Amino acid sequence: MADYAFGANIIENLTTGMYQDSKVIYREYIQNACDQIDKAEKLGILQPRNPHSRFPDLGEGVVNIWLKPEERCIVIEDNATGIKAEDFQRTLGSIADSDKVMGEDKGFRGIGRLCGLAYCKRLVFTSRWAGEDIISIMSCDALKMRKMINEANTKVQKHSAIDVLNAMIEFSTRSANKKDPEHFFRVELIDINDENEELFGGNDDDNLKQLTNYLSFVAPVPYDANFIYRSDIYNHASKLNVRIDEYNIKINGAQIFKKYKTHLKTGNGSDDVFGVEFYDFLADDDSLIGWMWFGKTTFKAAIKEEEISRGLRLRKENIQIGEDDTLRDLFTREASKRGYNYFIGEIFAVSRELIPNSQRAYFNENPARIDFERRLKEYFNDTLYYIYHEGSDINSSIKKINSYHEKVSEFEMKEAQGRFLTTEEREREELELKVKEQEAEKAMKYLEKKSNRSSKSSILTPQIIERRAKEIGSIDICKKTDKSSVEPSKGSEDRSSAESEPLTNKSKRKFLVDTMFPKASRSERKLLSETLEKIFVIIQKSADKKTSENLINKIKEELK
Repeated sequence: MADYAFGANIIENLTTGMYQDSKVIYREYIQNACDQIDKAEKLGILQPRNPHSRFPDLGEGVVNIWLKPEERCIVIEDNATGIKAEDFQRTLGSIADSDKVMGEDKGFRGIGRLCGLAYCKRLVFTSRWAGEDIISIMSCDALKMRKMINEANTKVQKHSAIDVLNAMIEFSTRSANKKDPEHFFRVELIDINDENEELFGGNDDDNLKQLTNYLSFVAPVPYDANFIYRSDIYNHASKLNVRIDEYNIKINGAQIFKKYKTHLKTGNGSDDVFGVEFYDFLADDDSLIGWMWFGKTTFKAAIKEEEISRGLRLRKENIQIGEDDTLRDLFTREASKRGYNYFIGEIFAVSRELIPNSQRAYFNENPARIDFERRLKEYFNDTLYYIYHEGSDINSSIKKINSYHEKVSEFEMKEAQGRFLTTEEREREELELKVKEQEAEKAMKYLEKKSNRSSKSSILTPQIIERRAKEIGSIDICKKTDKSSVEPSKGSEDRSSAESEPLTNKSKRKFLVDTMFPKASRSERKLLSETLEKIFVIIQKSADKKTSENLINKIKEELK
């Protein structure tokens, strides 16, 4: 039989080479702690949670994270089972040989606990099993590990994986004292590397806030009580007979919650969540593969990046899979994938066949994953696409109606104040007004059609239009203003009729040159008008619309 050997690089792959984002260590250690809390409840060490509570009962289990940046130390501790003294060395000394069960436990590979070695100089595990008086300790020298791996990589000295583990790990025990909890498991990352400041949240004053924001969506924590639609989410989960795993996780003593809220900043002002929509993903045999919820808004524009709840987050056992944008590419109708940024919500994978990969970046490739992904794509592109797309179209329609309304008011005011420079300027703006009127009429017809529930619209379009009705109600597109003062001329073919307009109507109109130069003769006013108009045309060609309009209006005001 051949002799098989594992080189030192296998240790590197399981530590420094395992994750791109150092903050993932929190997810790994929290995941292990939550598994042990579940076990402690089954063994009666902790009071079991009530699954029938209206709002999930978090029970007695607690995961505490203590950040000590001044000491360059991080502590993650739970009050679950701990590990029996007689099993401690075998359990923690075994690599990729976990006793956990795939499909039942959140972690099951037995490699996640090593991840902290990449970011500190010493990693220490301390534990006490309920009812025992022995404290078990495993201390890992990360500096020695890196030194030996480097020697192996540079061929200075050959080391096997066993050589590295034996050299870097020390086991010890001590007697419990009064300060020790009755049962616990503690992870200590001591002397955090200078280059891993992000583990404390960064160098900013709000570093704790940044880390809390990260954990609030990665960790299996409950919804913030201020998110009023959480009861709807719990009720839907109850109807499906599934449980949203939630735990009491604290950072420096403050409990962490999912920071969903109902007021969002978008690229077009604010938008409010006015409800939640659900969808269940069922297999061909009607078994539940997964389910999702998303916030109902008016979808007027994409949600701003600063909103940390933006996106549809993928979860298994209520722990985030991948990043906040892992599912972005499933929006395939548009190259930009912009649709993803219109939503907040979660997708809970339920099927036991959906197995997170070793980095928990996505699921292992298997028939279950392929089927789940296909169903997600169908829903994203056949339902969600039309929701945000029509929400955006509704917003554009309202803008066109409001733009017409503003243009009418502007035209009437300029007419009343005699601010038109010439007849040509007035007619030009009349034509612009006519175009806006046509756009507004078309927009109103679109809204009327889409508000009809029998028309082909997204499942939320009528609700969105109804919610934005107040913005449309002040606009009466059918109202016609005084033809003699506002209605645009019909073009050059009707110039003769315009020229033959009764003198009484023409005489009522005032132009800017009449106000500015009341004593000038008609020929002089004509010359002044032509000169000013040429100047204004040059300005319009030389600057953007907003700048040119401001400059022209300033000149007009100064000449009055």
